[in-house]
Amino acid sequence: MGSLVFLALLLGVMYFILIRPQQRQVKQQQARIRSLEAGMIVVTNSGIHGAIAEVEDKVIWLEVAPEVELKISKGAVAEIITDDDEDENDDESADDLAADDADA
Repeated sequence: MGSLVFLALLLGVMYFILIRPQQRQVKQQQARIRSLEAGMIVVTNSGIHGAIAEVEDKVIWLEVAPEVELKISKGAVAEIITDDDEDENDDESADDLAADDADA
């Protein structure tokens, strides 16, 4: 009887540690994919940054340079970059350059 309770407790703990967080991540990814629109700045799973030029059924056209577009799967979008994210990255880059100039 005691081992049965222990097994049930172990399964419950595994559910809350492993399965539930994974389900939450899947829901967040699905919401991210549904919210994609032209003009958004995104980063793909492979680290490619670009602006969405066009959204189709299962793919997006990602502009990575002027007049250079890549056709990628919607599921490849790892992150949507907001204006706040860009500002933070710009500040960090400026700080890094200033530190490099001071070292030289």
